[in-house]
Amino acid sequence: MPRSPGFGIGLAAVLASVVIWGAQLPVAKSAYGVMDAVTLTALRYGLAVLLLIAMLRAREGSAAFALGARPWLLTFAGVCGMCGSPLLVFAGLAYTTPEHAVIILALQPSMSALAQWGLRGARLPVFTVGSIVVAFAGVVLVVTGHGGPAVSGKLIGDVLVAAGAACWVTYSLLLALFPGVSALRFTTMSCLIGTACILAIAAASILLGSARLPTLPQAVSVAPQIAYLALAGVSAAMLMWNFGSARVGAQNSILLLNLMPVETYLIRYWQGAQFTTQEWLGAGLVIAALVANNLYQRRDTIRAA
Repeated sequence: MPRSPGFGIGLAAVLASVVIWGAQLPVAKSAYGVMDAVTLTALRYGLAVLLLIAMLRAREGSAAFALGARPWLLTFAGVCGMCGSPLLVFAGLAYTTPEHAVIILALQPSMSALAQWGLRGARLPVFTVGSIVVAFAGVVLVVTGHGGPAVSGKLIGDVLVAAGAACWVTYSLLLALFPGVSALRFTTMSCLIGTACILAIAAASILLGSARLPTLPQAVSVAPQIAYLALAGVSAAMLMWNFGSARVGAQNSILLLNLMPVETYLIRYWQGAQFTTQEWLGAGLVIAALVANNLYQRRDTIRAA
């Protein structure tokens, strides 16, 4: 199948968003000493949505804030992708480790492939299926190669992260159902809906005592983490993800997410962590699988032309 117009720039946009997200788990985990997951997520999206609203109003005007012809579908996308996914992943991260979280998030290509096969009958080429399997195997090698002590309650965290991954796959697939909507508008409207849900959940959690507002010194101490998670991780990365995913397709976008654990481990290596040969081998398999599938798609495009 020929590539859509703007495939190259779309691929670059998706890759940039993945690079930003690759650092999110270590950054978020470092803030958990003074802030719980629900409050951190609420602050993150509360700040990000303000910037997105200002950008959308300046670029497309007040009319862009209408829900459009599919209001319930857009609402579902916002609740699922911009509320369910971040809340579940960040809540799970409080119980498990970044290494566990990234391997679970790496299941998203398989989730997406199964969803597209079940909903659209879109059978993937054997080579692409093989690339996904090899990339997943590489992620497993990277994450399991170092070992470490068991984390209390990690099973609960793993289940929460898996649910968040499923929500994100759903959001990515729904993006394809809004071809006439700009990336900025879809991102802003879905984020606005999702943020409203997150703030409602955070308010209820604070009232019930399961979450807490940070003191001013605590908030200041994690201001860099909040800024990164909100401005880069939501505003910039989400815009680039939606822009790029609309041009390269959900399957290609989610396949690139296999780079996230590689980056996470590189960050930890820079911080002084030591890794085994198995982990470096796993990283090589992930990159090789992605490059091989890209070359296969290039050859397929040339043949079609």
